[in-house]
Amino acid sequence: MPAVKARAEFSEAKDQGYYSIGKAAELSGITPKMIRHYEALELIPKAARTAGDYRVYSAADIHTLRFIRRARSLGFSIEEIGTLLGLWRNQRRASEQVKRLAIKHVADLDEKIAELQSMRAALAELAEHCHGDSRPECPILADLAGLPPAE
Repeated sequence: MPAVKARAEFSEAKDQGYYSIGKAAELSGITPKMIRHYEALELIPKAARTAGDYRVYSAADIHTLRFIRRARSLGFSIEEIGTLLGLWRNQRRASEQVKRLAIKHVADLDEKIAELQSMRAALAELAEHCHGDSRPECPILADLAGLPPAE
């Protein structure tokens, strides 16, 4: 991006297809704060800067941010997203690697689902035994405090 006076330079960057961080956030569905965070984590490259030191992002950067947003919506960790980005960028990679990562993530999700179902069942059981009236006895609080249930 050519350097010009700070005021005119940002509009020139826009003319060349670059986006401000606000526009990048709008187009990608990721907040500016998270964009800066992903940049710090090196999930996206360091943003180009104008002479006025404003961050500007290319269409490719927006595409990468959308990739990250979708991966996060599927519950992938930052580390897993870094791996997926590396695989996505490597046109010589085998899809087997991607599938292996996805299958592992599905197994992790199944484990979390089982844990959540167990927590739900325990809480439902406690709520069923709570009178929910003006009495101070509460099996939910007793359980949280590690006390035996009141009779």
